[in-house]
Amino acid sequence: MNYYSLHHKSPKTTFKNAVVEGLAKDRGIYFPENITPLPKDFIANISNYSNHEIAFEAIKQFVGDEIPEDKLKDIISNTLTFDFPVVKVDDNIGTLELFHGPTMAFKDVGAKFMAQCLEYFNHGNEEEVTVLVATSGDTGGAVANGFLGTKGVNVVILYPSGKVSDIQEKQLTTLGQNITALEVDGVFDDCQEMVKTAFLDEDIKRTLTSANSINVARWLPQMFYFFFAYKQLHKEHKDIVFSVPSGNFGNICAGIMAQKLGLPVKHFVASTNVNDTVPNFLKDGVYTPKPSKATISNAMDVGNPSNFIRIRELFNNDLKNLKKGFSSYSFSDSETRETMQKIYEKSGYIADPHGAVGYLGLKKYGLQENEFGVFLETAHPVKFLDVVEETLPVKVEIPEQIKKVINNKKVALKASSYEDLKAYLMS
Repeated sequence: MNYYSLHHKSPKTTFKNAVVEGLAKDRGIYFPENITPLPKDFIANISNYSNHEIAFEAIKQFVGDEIPEDKLKDIISNTLTFDFPVVKVDDNIGTLELFHGPTMAFKDVGAKFMAQCLEYFNHGNEEEVTVLVATSGDTGGAVANGFLGTKGVNVVILYPSGKVSDIQEKQLTTLGQNITALEVDGVFDDCQEMVKTAFLDEDIKRTLTSANSINVARWLPQMFYFFFAYKQLHKEHKDIVFSVPSGNFGNICAGIMAQKLGLPVKHFVASTNVNDTVPNFLKDGVYTPKPSKATISNAMDVGNPSNFIRIRELFNNDLKNLKKGFSSYSFSDSETRETMQKIYEKSGYIADPHGAVGYLGLKKYGLQENEFGVFLETAHPVKFLDVVEETLPVKVEIPEQIKKVINNKKVALKASSYEDLKAYLMS
């Protein structure tokens, strides 16, 4: 399987090189050259397969022969160590819980998968790889946990000061070992731009890669969730509509990839907070990135989502075609809080702010009688403890995964500009 840059100014490359490089030399993100649908009988008989078998079938064409099949199966087995249940919260709405992993966020899967791929590719290589990652919240903790102790890999996490939750900050600043956190004076988009700039800096004489969803090994495994949800729901014989809380748009893009592989999905809704670059694009056809705004659903505080260019590629850059299978709506913090309350009052379910935005997306879309809506609950409510307990009459129990880090001491370096990051990387 070859990959090409979506800026179309760099040569095609292999899966291995796409993972190790992270970003093409022309600053474009990589995209697979071919997408071959899975056999129809595989989809029809999906209940007969384990999650590990489903994941292997979904990902193997994108890895090709660069990782042996037995090793790829081991990587999947080591990645998928927890459940992905669909929990019903309304007559025709369920939530796909993606927070049962080690850092209680959906990014645990992609981070662990990528870490193992990179470790395999780096085996026997004396030169260390530096993984750069920008985070608006959950990515940092998931990457830190996924790469912790990985031989030959150092991780540098950039996060916006004061714009992640306390628990999110603890998860990315307290692990030590091969993990370093840089607290950036700015917003997520500043962190992301610093990462992209580092890749093109000829002065930095070391191997850099990214663990954001721009990296194909972080992005593609997120397809698994959608297959797992369909496995649980296909016997309902209803059309499935997925609503995905969206920030950098990697998760929903992976869902559309699953659809291109043959997964029967009626429609995708990208639900955002007030960072409404994509909803505005669907209205007027003009893509206008803008500085991100801070919200209570901070993991979606992204003003220039990197993966939206992949979504457009999946629809052949045809806006009319895109609108047929894809919608996007924006919601305020007050609407989010009201919806958290409504969900709790109706079903007793505690949704985090991101999940509530996903639920709002389904309501705005307007489900028909023959449709079943699934919103993704991308993180455990405990990760947004203050917001949840201010909004709902509940006391959230602290899970064991969080107890391990909540009292640890924060260790982070300060960075106010790209020069600060560069100085650290060159030291």
